[in-house]
Amino acid sequence: DLGSYGNTKIRTPQLDQMAREGMRFTDFYAGSPVCAPSRCVLMTGKHGGHAFIRDNKEVQPEGQYPIPASEVTLAERLKAQGYVTGAFGKWGLGFVGTEGDPNKQGFDLFYGYNCQREAHNFYPDHLWRNDRKVMLEGNTRGLTGKHYSHDLIEAEALQFIRDNKDTPFFLYAPFTIPHLALQVPDDSLAEYAGAFPDDPPYDGKNGYLPHPHPRAVYAAMITRMDRSIGRMLALLKELRLDDNTLVIFTSDNGGAFGEVTKDFEFKPGRLGGTDYVFFGSTGKFRAFKGSVYEGGIRVPFIARWPGKIKAGSVSNLPAAFYDVMPTLGELSGASMPKDADGISFLPTLLGKGKQRRHEFLVWDFNGYGGQQAVRLGEWKGLRRNLH
Repeated sequence: DLGSYGNTKIRTPQLDQMAREGMRFTDFYAGSPVCAPSRCVLMTGKHGGHAFIRDNKEVQPEGQYPIPASEVTLAERLKAQGYVTGAFGKWGLGFVGTEGDPNKQGFDLFYGYNCQREAHNFYPDHLWRNDRKVMLEGNTRGLTGKHYSHDLIEAEALQFIRDNKDTPFFLYAPFTIPHLALQVPDDSLAEYAGAFPDDPPYDGKNGYLPHPHPRAVYAAMITRMDRSIGRMLALLKELRLDDNTLVIFTSDNGGAFGEVTKDFEFKPGRLGGTDYVFFGSTGKFRAFKGSVYEGGIRVPFIARWPGKIKAGSVSNLPAAFYDVMPTLGELSGASMPKDADGISFLPTLLGKGKQRRHEFLVWDFNGYGGQQAVRLGEWKGLRRNLH
């Protein structure tokens, strides 16, 4: 959905500028087709065949199945190198007080949604600051409310940068936009007024919230996220941290959403009101979120570091979420686990040294019927319906 990747319907000026000032990857992959396992791969440096979380699994009354204390996360490794660590957005890897609590997995400060299910609404009645439940008066989990969660999360992330401008920091900002539901404040929606005249209302079937202008609100949500990233980049420049900060943008799965049949076939549709076909969210690739076809796992990846990463560069290196830990490890001097699956792509980012390459990339995903995939050079193999 980014202009730098060919989208023409949604305005993403800040991320497009980030791509012009940095490196854009064309063959980058998420760790999994859905949220929790993808984030587990990112945080632990292990691909889906070795990662602890293989699918989204809820824990009642709130939260997801936790990663155990034995898993050493990216945040823990950077914290050991003297970095202050903060996470702002959606966690989904263990409820407060469990082994997967972000504070027990290396983060000094967490603010946002602990639970992925709660994050289906942008006007929740609460968020979490570490182990403290922050009630949001005036929000009713409806179409509108007093506090738009993304704006609160953005503000906390910006404050974290200000508070730690004089020390090395690792900021993990897993924004929820444009996850369900279709909700955005009126000032953003106004930016797309009349942009999509043939925009049939979404009636709210399948349990999702209805919206009279689903295409417009989806586009507006992404543009609001883009604005947040622009504010982060501007703050780094204001604080004179710009040349000493590596900034990365990516996504935890491919475009959403179409129709998934009872036999786990992926067909064009408008689940939740989103319209990935209209927007071209998965480009030329097959299927969408939830699938190990390319449309479900091929994602944007932009890296910006003025003076270090060549502006306007493009890389076709095949890489994935499990390569992020060794890359940041090499950059920071952090030790890497012997059982990590990733390869550092720092030589590609900096244009220095010889870049090692994967013999293959692999995904092992327990959801949507059970799926596996491997990319070997220019070939892709899949197994589906493995349950």
